[in-house]
Amino acid sequence: MNAENPEIRYRLLKLLAGNPNLTQRQMAEEMGLSLGKFNYCLKELVKKGAVKIERFTSSDNKAGYMYILTPHGIEEKARITVRFLKRKILEYEELQREIQELRREAELEPCSTQPPADNWRRLTVD
Repeated sequence: MNAENPEIRYRLLKLLAGNPNLTQRQMAEEMGLSLGKFNYCLKELVKKGAVKIERFTSSDNKAGYMYILTPHGIEEKARITVRFLKRKILEYEELQREIQELRREAELEPCSTQPPADNWRRLTVD
């Protein structure tokens, strides 16, 4: 996985938008990434101008950072969200087609649990 992976970018931008005060360690854990991989992805978004890192003025430790989406980051998140949604809709529609095909196949297949005289059964899926 890398910073160019649209799903990682989507998840990272979404996480930053909703939780700008989390530490990098907390965000990495939330995303299921190593801290190093998370840091690399975050730095790439900073380089691209999608994220701005601000230090709390009253903080003297490394945990005192806030990660803010820039206007470019907000636009990027919106673009990625639309692409992600379109992809998920296509996947959902394909699954629906597969389910319909499996239902048709199940209607035609004999069920081995029934006696031979009554070997055809209709499958219902709720």
